[in-house]
Amino acid sequence: MNWNKRIWSWKELTLLLGLVFIVVPIAIEYFFRKELNAVLQNDLYAGTLTGLVMAILFTVSVYVVALRPNHLPWTEVGLKTFPQKAWITIAWLTLLLIMMSMIAVIVMELLGIGTSNQKTESLQSRLTFMNFMIGFISASIVSPVYEEIFYRGFLYRWFRRWGIFTATLISSLLFTLAHLPTYNTLLVNFISGIILCWAYEKTGSVVPGMIIHGVFNGIAIVLAALA
Repeated sequence: MNWNKRIWSWKELTLLLGLVFIVVPIAIEYFFRKELNAVLQNDLYAGTLTGLVMAILFTVSVYVVALRPNHLPWTEVGLKTFPQKAWITIAWLTLLLIMMSMIAVIVMELLGIGTSNQKTESLQSRLTFMNFMIGFISASIVSPVYEEIFYRGFLYRWFRRWGIFTATLISSLLFTLAHLPTYNTLLVNFISGIILCWAYEKTGSVVPGMIIHGVFNGIAIVLAALA
């Protein structure tokens, strides 16, 4: 991949960051989810539907703002095949993410921060096979797809013009901030962002990142269900 090829301007970046940090938190995560909670009376279902709407909104916005106006294919945000040898990279980066996250969790526990959050608590309080599958599909399939397209495929690619370190740092920080107000998982989110950027850099595709992201989230859901 030609990382130095500048295909987007500040206009696309500003519009998409405005979507993530202004439109989504206010319109989707607050008002829309509040209405869903009132109707469904179920945090897990409301959260899952909210996540699905966000997935559609993020993906469509990348297409409408970054791809279609510039007559670009989805491959420009890394949505393409990867070489078979990249499976080795996927395997060791997945293990690295798991190990680093375990260390982060231990550190947070020692500091008395804890790692529980509303999503896992909602799943645990209503643990049925159906609810488990809903949470698993949302966390291990839906979220990794749209988050990798946006945070790595678009954001990392945009900032890559300033070098690997800067692109990794900024896109990982933005990925972390987007998970507020779940403060107790921010360190894990930041570590994930770094490793997933690395996967994109090494393979030139966001698909390996989707796989790593999905496996990691899936394990987290299973552990939450067993806790």
